[in-house]
Amino acid sequence: MLTQLRPALVLLVALTLLTGLAYPLAMTGIAGLIFPSQAAGSIVSQEGKPIGSSLIGQSFTSERYFRGRPSATTAADPADATKTVPSPYNAANSSGSNLGPTSAALAERVKGDVEARKTENPGKPVPVDLVTTSGSGLDPDISPEAALFQVPRVAKARNLTEDAVRGIVEAKVQGRMLGVLGEPRINVLALNLALDDFGRP
Repeated sequence: MLTQLRPALVLLVALTLLTGLAYPLAMTGIAGLIFPSQAAGSIVSQEGKPIGSSLIGQSFTSERYFRGRPSATTAADPADATKTVPSPYNAANSSGSNLGPTSAALAERVKGDVEARKTENPGKPVPVDLVTTSGSGLDPDISPEAALFQVPRVAKARNLTEDAVRGIVEAKVQGRMLGVLGEPRINVLALNLALDDFGRP
């Protein structure tokens, strides 16, 4: 019996060391050398202080800033660990809402969000990504249409012309990857930082 167990145990230990230790360490090291920023979380810093990641969305509540997609991520309820509470852009709990197209709760939330958005830019159709969550709940990007829809609100809050804010939006549009993959998009954090830098000497 020992002669049968020994090869199995040796193989188990060898593969554990190879695929569970050596390979992940090698890939992490190579990624750190070739793509140091991405391997470190694509952290965005301002004046030496980290303010976010270009890969993870965050909440912007001020009227002076563009807002990203809604987030359905949750966290444990501090008052009752058996329950969860909304925690937008919680990177420790990436998930969608799991609500389907027949969900009354989803339809009600989207309807409320659409009505709220219509007050920002009356007469314009609300872009779908401003009222629907992504599969991860962490999407840092919005469509150019979603950003342009918010221009009047942001321009008014900052006392800028809509043309000036629209120019900042258009300068931040990222095209399709390799010209064919995905859709044009705008990173909300990068857009808001460019907005803050506008007009600075």
